[in-house]
Amino acid sequence: MTENTSMDLTTLENWLWEAACVIRGAVDAPKDKDYILPLIFLKRLSDVFEDEIIRLAEEIFDSMEEALEQVEEDHSLVRFYIPPQARWKAISRQTTNIGEYLTDAVRVVARENPKLRGIFDHVDFNAQMACQPVIDNDRYYNLIQVLSRHRLGLKDVEADILGRAYEYLLRKFAEGQGQSAGEFYTPREVTWLMAYILEPQPGDEIYDPACGSGGLLIKSVLAFKEAHGDDPRIAPVKIYGQEINHTTFAMAKMNAFIHDLEADIQLGDTMARPAFTNPDGSLRTFDKVTANPMWNQKFPLTVYEEDSYNRFDFGGIPPASSADRGWVQHMFASLKENGKIAVVLDTGSVSRGSGGRSSNRERDIRKVFVEKDLIECVILLPENMFYNTTAPGIIMVINKAKKHPGEILLINASKMFTKGRPKNYMDDEHIKKVYGLYREWREEEDLSKIISIEEAIRNDYNLSPSRYVSNNNKEEYQPIEEILVELAEIEEERQTVDKELNEILTKLGFGGWLNG
Repeated sequence: MTENTSMDLTTLENWLWEAACVIRGAVDAPKDKDYILPLIFLKRLSDVFEDEIIRLAEEIFDSMEEALEQVEEDHSLVRFYIPPQARWKAISRQTTNIGEYLTDAVRVVARENPKLRGIFDHVDFNAQMACQPVIDNDRYYNLIQVLSRHRLGLKDVEADILGRAYEYLLRKFAEGQGQSAGEFYTPREVTWLMAYILEPQPGDEIYDPACGSGGLLIKSVLAFKEAHGDDPRIAPVKIYGQEINHTTFAMAKMNAFIHDLEADIQLGDTMARPAFTNPDGSLRTFDKVTANPMWNQKFPLTVYEEDSYNRFDFGGIPPASSADRGWVQHMFASLKENGKIAVVLDTGSVSRGSGGRSSNRERDIRKVFVEKDLIECVILLPENMFYNTTAPGIIMVINKAKKHPGEILLINASKMFTKGRPKNYMDDEHIKKVYGLYREWREEEDLSKIISIEEAIRNDYNLSPSRYVSNNNKEEYQPIEEILVELAEIEEERQTVDKELNEILTKLGFGGWLNG
């Protein structure tokens, strides 16, 4: 029997996690979400569809039967149409071949609803391994029975509460997924802090070129609503994202829908083929750009050298050893005049190359952004917050319309966390404190410092907050990941110099001298 009870967040989270645990152990932990999240999404669709039939019966037609008959004739009467075999009541009655039934059900939903395409394309509930179902019939049956305890309709659970529960599941899945978690999940507190810093304004278009499951985009909308309310006279913000991984792309689309948000999410490789372009082939630009791209990705230099969008003209070609600056350059090329960027990067991205060799690609790109007075703020985050690394990471803010020209605010928030298992986290007061320092443009002892562009230049463009803000006089150690990236860039430069020297020697008649 389905219970028509309005749930609070804790009840909803516990119920959904109980459902997820039904299949835990049947598949590798990284795959849990690929089965449970689409089913929760399908149940939401089915329950909302049923709500719309009830509304039509009450407002227009004489009965549920007549409303259903009319909807079968005209699907435009409802927001989306769920065919009979995909409605939850039909699903909950299945006792055999459930995996095959579920796969057919989601396929027909996708066929009937173009705006839901891409979400279910790669979902195969009937997947086999060693000639056996990955999830057996009994587990599916038990999972469906657990999910059937509560409705997820419009009156049963508010979109923001359901969205928060959905993101709770994303976090719980991330806890069990190690390195791969960073591909789809950015910690909640980081997404909120970045959304506040972006300060979305009415009518803003916000873009994430590596959107994962959509957390940064969704929090930007929620931060806007928190500041401006739901007044229909205020122009809403619009969100756009691109994601390379098909499963993660589907999660982003589901996440936006669960939050009852319109989002333009595209599938594809942003670096190779940006999805958002103008009719003339140039990059489309946005008011705000935000991202947490995979840190220190390695791309062949040809990705930058053969780029047809002029993204890397500003600052030069990044090293093959780390794409951090390449992502920043793409984001900057996608930014409107007076626009703002908030991006999460490896801590080394603001310091590598400074005070060392005469030439370093990352430092040289950073130099251009500093000297053009585009970097507004750098925030050092606590350690062990992200699911794919224990390294702290930084938030860098780039602003084409700085309120304090000639200055850069550096915030050392490395001690602003609560110890957690398996990860540390920032409390709401930590988020408010850091955002307050940014909003008020304020120095505070052992926490923040405002430096001039000239001081940044004197320090060879090193923008690491720990260099300028005391950290209880503890000695700072360079993370091993940073050392490895720096060594890779040194080797890359050595090979480039060797190649150039060999070309010179060949012209002088000493070809191959370095190799022999």
